[in-house]
Amino acid sequence: MTDKIKIGVSSCLLGEEVRWNGGHKQDRYVQGILDKYFHYVPTCPEVDVGMGIPRETVALYGTLENPKMISKKSQTDWTKKMIDYTEGRISELGKSNLCGYIFKSKSPSCGIGRVPVYSEFGSHKVRHGPGMFANSFIKALPLIPVEDEGRLHDPVIRENFIVRVFCFNRLQTLLRESFSMRKLVSFHTKHKFLILSHSKKQYDAMGKLVATGKSLNRTELKASYSSLFMEALTYKSTPKKNTDVLLHMMGFLKKILTREEKEDILSTIEDYRIGLLPLIVPVTLIRHQVKKYHIEYLLDQVYLNPHPKELMLRNHV
Repeated sequence: MTDKIKIGVSSCLLGEEVRWNGGHKQDRYVQGILDKYFHYVPTCPEVDVGMGIPRETVALYGTLENPKMISKKSQTDWTKKMIDYTEGRISELGKSNLCGYIFKSKSPSCGIGRVPVYSEFGSHKVRHGPGMFANSFIKALPLIPVEDEGRLHDPVIRENFIVRVFCFNRLQTLLRESFSMRKLVSFHTKHKFLILSHSKKQYDAMGKLVATGKSLNRTELKASYSSLFMEALTYKSTPKKNTDVLLHMMGFLKKILTREEKEDILSTIEDYRIGLLPLIVPVTLIRHQVKKYHIEYLLDQVYLNPHPKELMLRNHV
C-alpha cells in the first residue's frame, strides 16, 4: 500500500511509556503487523489532562451514564478536566479523517467495555462499562470502527474490525470525491457479496435506499447509506453466511466450469462450512476461476479481496 489508512490508537499500545507506572503496553500485532497498513494517531488522555508520568492510578465511580474519574489514594477528582479535554480532543480527531480506533482494554479512560465502575469511593459494589474518553468518542463518532487490543486476539473479531476499517476508508473516499448516484451504485454493487456475508437484512435495506436515492437530497442520502453500510458490517460473518455467498458466486461459474471443477470447489466449500478448512481456501479457488475466465461482475467484488492478503486474516476464520 502506498497510502496508509489513518486510525487512532492508545499511545501505550505503540510502546510509548505513558502508563501510570512509567511503562507501556506495546502490542506486537498493533505495532508489528498493522503498522504496515495503518498510520497511527496516538492519544493518552490521562497524560494529556496533566496526571503526569508516573502517576497515581484512577478509577471510575458513580453511575455508568455519568461516572466520575477519581484518584484511588488522594481522591483527586479529574472528572471535569477529563470531560473538557475529551470534548476538544475528539473534535480534533473528528477532523483527522480517522477510519478506525484501537483502544487500550479495561482502561478507565480508553476501555470500550469491561471497565470497573464502583458505586462510590471505597465501595466494592461494581458494574462494568466503557472508559470516559472511549465512551465519548464512540458517541460522537459512531460510524468509525473501534476495538480494543485484547479483543483483536480473537481471529473473528480481528477480521471483522479490519474489514470495517478498510470499508470505512473506501466509504470516505466515495463521500469526499465528486459524489454521484452512478458512483454510489457502483460502490454498492462492488460491496454486494461482502455486505451479504454480514447481513442480508441490511443489504436489502441498502438496496431500497439506493433505488430511491434520486428522491433524497445528497446530504440525507450520504448519511443514511453510510449508517446502513457500517451497521451491516458490525454483524459478524459466519460459516453459513459465507457459504451462501460462495454458492451464490458459483452460480456465475456453473456454465463455464467442467463437472469435475465444480464438484471440487463445492466440496471445498462444504469442508469450510463444517470447519475442516479456513475461508481462504474456497475463496482462493473461486478467485482463481474468476480471473481465469474474466468474470467481470465478480472481478470487482470486494468480498474476494477485502484487505491485504499479507494479513492472512481469512487463514484463521
